[in-house]
Amino acid sequence: MKSLITATLVGAFAIATSFAAEIGKAAPAFTADNVKGEKVSLSDYKDKVVVLEWVNFDCPFVKKHYSSKNMQKLQADYTGKDVVWLTVNSSAEGKQGYLEASKLDEKVNEEGSKATEVLLDTDGTIGKAYGAKVTPHMMIIGKDGKLAYSGAIDSKPSTDAADIDSAEKLFANALDSVISGTEVVNAKNEPYGCGVKY
Repeated sequence: MKSLITATLVGAFAIATSFAAEIGKAAPAFTADNVKGEKVSLSDYKDKVVVLEWVNFDCPFVKKHYSSKNMQKLQADYTGKDVVWLTVNSSAEGKQGYLEASKLDEKVNEEGSKATEVLLDTDGTIGKAYGAKVTPHMMIIGKDGKLAYSGAIDSKPSTDAADIDSAEKLFANALDSVISGTEVVNAKNEPYGCGVKY
């Protein structure tokens, strides 16, 4: 019985990931509540470059990029270039990183987030549609509505903020390419962080 359950779960995972967003294909549509209880849809940002950042504030890899202010600087720099930045919390209720809307709102304000919107994805619909694996998993959707990048924020998979400056800026380089309309190098790579707590 156990092996049957395992096989079923593995099969279900394979199906889920096979339909996950792919580079160069249309980004899956979604609608979710933001921390204020308002509905936010990807379609609200048609013809815009959109960043998706998966977050779990209890994750040491996320803490690395927030305690150093690296994430907030990226958010501020790119929203200043007319990029839409959507921070997504896919932690399920009862799992690490889950916060109800008001508490998540408090937390992002405390952290000084400069994201356009912070979205609750407690049922994991958005995360699974995009194949989000870890926090922080970074994705970029081009103005054409297609997924242009899915991967790591940088090249050093550590929890040490001292590694940020010397790391290759995989995500920022990709975002610069998307903004300038040039080809994204290394558009899909293995993100690092804590597994998303579906």
